[in-house]
Amino acid sequence: MPEFPYARLRRFPDVEAPNLQAWDATDELLVDAAQVVAAEHGIDGSAIAVIGDGYGALTLPLLTAGLDGVRVHQDLVTGRRALARNAAELGAAGFAAHELDAELLRDARLVLLQLPKGLAELEEIADAVARWAAPDVTLLAGGRVKHMTLAQNDVLARFFGRVQPQRAERKSRLIVAADPQPVLSGLPFPVPTTHPEFGLTLCAHGGAFAGDRIDIGTRVLLNVMRERAPELAALAGREGLTAVDLGCGTGALAASLALAVPSAHVVATDRSAAAVQSARATMTASGIADRVTVTLDDAGSGIPDGSVDLVLLNPPFHLGASVHEGAGSRLIDAAARLLRPGGEVWTVFNSHLDHRRALAAAVGETDQLTRTPKFTVTRSVRR
Repeated sequence: MPEFPYARLRRFPDVEAPNLQAWDATDELLVDAAQVVAAEHGIDGSAIAVIGDGYGALTLPLLTAGLDGVRVHQDLVTGRRALARNAAELGAAGFAAHELDAELLRDARLVLLQLPKGLAELEEIADAVARWAAPDVTLLAGGRVKHMTLAQNDVLARFFGRVQPQRAERKSRLIVAADPQPVLSGLPFPVPTTHPEFGLTLCAHGGAFAGDRIDIGTRVLLNVMRERAPELAALAGREGLTAVDLGCGTGALAASLALAVPSAHVVATDRSAAAVQSARATMTASGIADRVTVTLDDAGSGIPDGSVDLVLLNPPFHLGASVHEGAGSRLIDAAARLLRPGGEVWTVFNSHLDHRRALAAAVGETDQLTRTPKFTVTRSVRR
């Protein structure tokens, strides 16, 4: 079997940089182990599910090895688009994309998993595999050793009778889990949590950023929005307000705005499927599902240019496990593209980042609204 050309894989449309590549040693170890397990147990591609494939480095090697019919779930829409592009570039076909649901895992006898960063996300995935996969399923989970913890083994041990960590290779390690255990009748996620200080009930799936908490940066921006509610109301007075919560997470900013300004039409958008499912549940719990549109999208690519009055933005400064400002820069550029002339973007960011200069260059005049020891909130007006 010829070696798979991992070096031909691209991250696009995700951020690309010399220190960011579309695969790692964990992908290669998982693929090699999967082929061994499939051969030993007579498992064909239709009985294989892949979870957490970044850009196709798990799915595409399996296809080129003749394991057609692989089912795959990727949380990020950028990963989904990169997988499709890489598949077309390599002339690979024969996989089916799914959400994290029964259709992804029904009768699956082999599941490949790039271990997620959060334990809640791992819990939701492990529950799904134990709940819906075949009784003789083997779960091959892998990650970079520096990001792995014993707590991950503990989570897997709650759902599988046998959990066997393997020896580390090339700074990566695999965990083999088998013998799925009975699970509770009801799904464990999303988890609703009330935040009375903001009048919000947030719902969170395992993979949503900050889970059922309101992260510190979002809290700072929510406080500014509350203090400056008359200014938001004045914006809404311009024949109604069209607003976008760009990178919405569980939807705290979008829900708060919709509750404060009932006349506003709000779009909450995120590239994470877990975030989008969480935000939809948040809007339902808050009684505003009819006034907030939640979409899975990459940097608002489905929203027309120059169509928005207000963008609320809490940009990330991580890409996966890497500290990188590329994702934040893409969202700042997206905000500039979406705003009408005179429209505003309210941004919260870590104070050590140079986002104020980036906002001024991309959007227009940028003023500081507040600053804490860790976070800065600015308002930028579109030229």
